Formats: sequence, structure tokens, C-alpha cells
Amino acid sequence: MPVVKNDEAREIPWRPGYRNYILAGEAQGVSVSSSMAVLEEGAGAPLHFHEEVDEVIVVVEGTLDVRIGDERVLVGKNQTISVPARTPHAFTVVSPEGARFIAFLPKQGAHMATQYLEGRPPLGASQK
Repeated sequence: MPVVKNDEAREIPWRPGYRNYILAGEAQGVSVSSSMAVLEEGAGAPLHFHEEVDEVIVVVEGTLDVRIGDERVLVGKNQTISVPARTPHAFTVVSPEGARFIAFLPKQGAHMATQYLEGRPPLGASQK
């Protein structure tokens, strides 16, 4: 079905304090990937990069401490993060109320190969 009600989206197991919901992908007949993340304070993603795809993250609520390459910046509500392919990036939620963001990647599957420089892949990475 091409229309997904965000509050009914399929949840993929991700990380402690980090809930991930699929908004668009193979089930909707598209080659792009879009997900909604709902995170608790202190949750996030370790340093990693995507081999062949850019990533765009739109922060809807809360504040993230974001590392992109050698830069570190606080990113809050109504701000967008653009991460070019092969650029190491990581983030942690620093707002007490947690955070919510929507992520977009232009392709799914092998093109979305992710390399972890710290930590491990999320629990449901293969289900995305």
C-alpha cells in the first residue's frame, strides 16, 4: 500500500531507547527508504557510514548531538541534517524529552551497505 499512517507504521527492532518505524520502502513499491525514529534521551547511533548513499535526517522533536566527519553540532527541531555517502556520522539524543526524526535514503538493499566504525549494527538492520 503506498499510503502509510505514521502512527501505524511497522516497527523494526533497533537499539535500546531507539524505536524505528518504516514509512516507505519495498512494501510501498519504491526504491527509496524512509523511516521515523523515536528515541529516548541518551539513545543514538554509533559512528558509521553508508557506502553508496546519502542520508537526510529531518529532526521533528528534540535535540541531537551530531558528529559528521570532523564536525560536531547540536541539531534541534525543524532542522535538517545532510550526510553525503561515505561520510562517518553518529548522534546521541541530548534533550530530556527525547527526540523524533524522519530519515531518508535514496536506495535500499546492497546500495545501502553500512560500515560501523564504532559499535555494532542495530538489531533489525537486515529487516529494513
